[in-house]
Amino acid sequence: MRKKYINFKALLAILLVFSILPWNHANAEIAKSTFDPFEKSIDEVTKALDTKQITSEELVEYYLKRIEAFDKQGPVINSIITVNNQALETAKVLDTERKSKGPRSKLHGIPFVVKDNYDVVGMPTTAGAVALKNENPTKNSFTVQKLIDAGAIVIAKTNMSELAASYGRLGYSSMGGLTINPYNLNRDASGSSSGSAAAVAANFAVFGLGTDTSGSVRGPANVTGLVGIRPTMGLTSRSGVVPSSLSLDVTGPLARSVEDASLVLTTMAGTDKADYATKSANRYVQDYAKALNASSLKQARIGVATDFFGGNDEVDAITNQAIAKMKSMGTEVVPVTFSKQTKYLWTPVLGPVGDAEFKIQFEKYLRSLPAGGPKTLREVIDISESPEVLNSATPVNPARLEGLKTALAKADTLYSNEYKKIVKKEMPETRKEIEMIMKKNNLDAIVFPTMACPASNRFDKEDPTYVCNAYDTYAASYVASATGFPEVTVPAGTVKAGVPVGISFLGTAYSEQTLLNLAYSFEQATKARTVPVHTPNLRP
Repeated sequence: MRKKYINFKALLAILLVFSILPWNHANAEIAKSTFDPFEKSIDEVTKALDTKQITSEELVEYYLKRIEAFDKQGPVINSIITVNNQALETAKVLDTERKSKGPRSKLHGIPFVVKDNYDVVGMPTTAGAVALKNENPTKNSFTVQKLIDAGAIVIAKTNMSELAASYGRLGYSSMGGLTINPYNLNRDASGSSSGSAAAVAANFAVFGLGTDTSGSVRGPANVTGLVGIRPTMGLTSRSGVVPSSLSLDVTGPLARSVEDASLVLTTMAGTDKADYATKSANRYVQDYAKALNASSLKQARIGVATDFFGGNDEVDAITNQAIAKMKSMGTEVVPVTFSKQTKYLWTPVLGPVGDAEFKIQFEKYLRSLPAGGPKTLREVIDISESPEVLNSATPVNPARLEGLKTALAKADTLYSNEYKKIVKKEMPETRKEIEMIMKKNNLDAIVFPTMACPASNRFDKEDPTYVCNAYDTYAASYVASATGFPEVTVPAGTVKAGVPVGISFLGTAYSEQTLLNLAYSFEQATKARTVPVHTPNLRP
């Protein structure tokens, strides 16, 4: 009897303690246990923050746990190069600010990942190159600063194809090794924004930043079930970003939905005095997410670029199903074809422009950094060929190294008649061709498979199920690169190997709102995005 009596008294004491706890605190703790950030949109996370279901500090902790569980252990996606050791402290400060002043924007307290060619103060900018491992910028890139000013939190910097060029090893760098696809561990995550795409797909952050020279946002988004935006040249800034070719480079968002990508683009976009290409950007920036219309396909007229079919039967089937779906929604569809040069833009346009521009633009960026690191392309090559690097676990991709030497040898072509002809004649002619096709056919956009083939085999593994008959799986992406026009890729389906496939909407300059509306309408009608099987929810 005595034992029972003591337990009864203890129970009364426990009940008494809980009865005097503040009701709001108890309710908040209960609410927190019910909110799961997995696969949640910016809007959903923001509402949870506003209603005190979760804090930004807890959000950062949540994503750090996922990075540890799946990027460093388990499937080892290997998407992250550097975790921001100030992310938790920043989150605490933003939580306090939310309580005292309210949120700065919808991005207040939202964690995001940044491709490692963007400058972020307190974190090295390596662009995937071990030669740049000690490069620490003193100023944030313009785009990152805009997001930080809006209250977003840099949680990590991501792996990428070395110096933004893959040369047969998509998503591989001497700094970070190989990023793999969270949907199929035998496939790559495309390139060069491989890490940002894999990280967002795997729920290591709410959204990510990439750069796109010849498909480097769109390709990774395509193979990881994401929405990727290559904005109009000049809508978003490139200052504070390691350049590849400024005639082709843009910065763009990667997200799990059209709405999220639209929200981020609105914050990213704008005029930057340090990037002359953006001089007119403020005239065109819109609240893209606010204007999204799920009925946009009902009265749309779409051109289908038939030139980019035939690479893979499954990709073609998914694209044709997407077109059939649009037709069923009321979209008028017409086939369109491009000129021979527009179908094969790499050799006559993108390749020569990239080779001519890289050295001078890259070295100008290097000179903007504090003393101590390499200041020339020759120095970067020498470090890359040093025994220390060559004998490391992740040496520089030999083909990438040869590409750097080619760029070194061809730097003088920046002043050649060939280069001038490409930039002043051939690229404008390609723009005119696309404008003419759209005007002649009264099109809202041109649609095609983002890539002709699914995610390719990792360079270090063979997967016999991979089939690609395309002359260049990225050929379609070169059109937006050569013209400077915007393109949005959105998930459309999944092939038997388990990897996603997307379709792209291409438009003319500053038609982002139209393209996002069409992509949103398609997304809402199909809900094609799936969760990566190798990075599931950690919560039951």
